[in-house]
This record gives sequence, structure tokens and C-alpha cells, in this order.
Amino acid sequence: MNQSNDDFKHPLAAGEHEIFIDGVRQVYHVAGNGQVCLVHSGGPGFHWKYLKMPELEKTMTMVYLEPVGTGKSDMLPDGDYSMPRYAHFAHKVAEHIGAQKYYFLGHAHGGGVGLQYALDYPNELGGLILQSSAPSMGLDLYMEQFTQIENYAQRWPDHAEAQDAKQAMMDSKNVRDKESALAVLHRLLPAYFGNYWNIKEKVDKWRVALDFFGDPNRQPYEWDVRDILNTITTPTLILVGEYDVNCGPRFSYELAEKIPDSHLVVFERGGHMEHVEHTEQFTQAVNEFIAQRN
Repeated sequence: MNQSNDDFKHPLAAGEHEIFIDGVRQVYHVAGNGQVCLVHSGGPGFHWKYLKMPELEKTMTMVYLEPVGTGKSDMLPDGDYSMPRYAHFAHKVAEHIGAQKYYFLGHAHGGGVGLQYALDYPNELGGLILQSSAPSMGLDLYMEQFTQIENYAQRWPDHAEAQDAKQAMMDSKNVRDKESALAVLHRLLPAYFGNYWNIKEKVDKWRVALDFFGDPNRQPYEWDVRDILNTITTPTLILVGEYDVNCGPRFSYELAEKIPDSHLVVFERGGHMEHVEHTEQFTQAVNEFIAQRN
């Protein structure tokens, strides 16, 4: 691993950092104080800022990764954005910062990276935090998303935004570039919350952080670790909203059933972005999990 402008900067100093892993630029951001926690955004393709968690920064040193293929990090020349590849890059950042018994918080696809990380690098994590995640990526997940968006539209029959969000899910099949992806995402956004209209002002402030990039060179990839979840020895906190349309709660129940040392928290009437919708309860659940490990 070749280093760049981080050579004379403490790897956990607050702010932006850049290192090179296998010749590829990896950017990460540090904020907060306390136990070190790697934070991996979802998608794949979402930029890191939507997952910024100021309340957790009060008790933890949050190391926000800019996943390869997004933001200031490089794209992968071979287009191999597999879960083991994402986990490899995250692990190299962990080695660079020199953390011991650190934590990993992954959202959605980032939670899949966290699962892969726990499988590939056992006994290194102090704990794994899975926010709205699933143990597979393929037809089963996509079919569940269409089921959940239908349920969502039926819960809010009188809201035009809800019906348009359902249509946006259908239109997502035609996404071809960043502009069309962002357009669909913003139409889908109300469905990412249990009750968007209750917190619309908060969401409108938060949504400016949303950005997305899909590397056109990304190779097709499916992933499924359901048969080996029982081998994960890392203490695991599983967080999910009752009405999560993107990674339906059935996947979180499956994770909790199969991972031996796991604890499930379901946010009543919550959605896919619980760090935004139920910030206080979300923060409390994570802090309690960390406190039990120290």
C-alpha cells in the first residue's frame, strides 16, 4: 500500500484523508471521539455524506469511507466491485489507522460489506452494526423491494408522492447514468421513511447530502452468505425499520436468527434511513451496544 499526503498526518486526525491501496486512491473522513468505527455507505454507489451521524460522533471516532467508485476515491480499473473487494479496501484503511477492536457500521449494501468483513477478517472487529441490511444481493432482494414498495403505496393511498415513489421504483430499471439515477432517487425518497410527511422539513435539509455514482465499468455481481452466517463470531447489532422498503425487515430477522451473537432492534413504523428518522433511538441503540462491549 502506497501512501500519499497522509504520510505526515495522523491517520485518525479529524478531517479528510487519502491513501493508495493497490494503486487505487481511497479517501476517508474522520470525525468525533471515542471507539473507532468504520462507516460504509450503501448503494452500491451512494456517496458517504448522507450517512454522516453527528450524534454518534459525540461518543465514537467515526471513520467515514468514500467507497471506491464514489466521490474522491478512484474507480476500480477492472470493474470488480465485489463484496470481498469492498471489504479488502475497508480492511486496508483499518490497518492504516492502526485501530484495535474497532467497530464497523454498514448501511444497506454497506451492511453487506460489513458481513463480508466479519467473514474475511474474523476476530478483528469489536462489533458489527448492520443498518437496514440483507445477507444477499440478487433476485430475492429485488423482488422483496418491489413487494415492499407496493405495500408502501397501499399504506399511503392519498399521497401523490407515495404513488410516484412506487412508479420511481419501476422506472429504476431504466437508469443509465448519474443524472437519471439521482432523479429516480429523489422521487423514491419519501418511501425511504416510515412517515416522510412527519419529518419533511428535516428530510429536505438532509437530502442535499445525497449523491450517487454508478461506475459504467462495474461488472455484474451477485452475492449470498445466508448459508454461512452461523460462522460469524463478531457481536452484531441489527437495526431495521418496520417499513423498510429497500431491505425488508424479513432479512434482518434472518440475520438475527442465524448470527449467533446478535441483537435485533426494530424501529416501529420506521423506514430505511433510521439515523435520520429516529435519530435519538438509533443513537441510543448503538451507544448501548458499544457500552456492553467495553
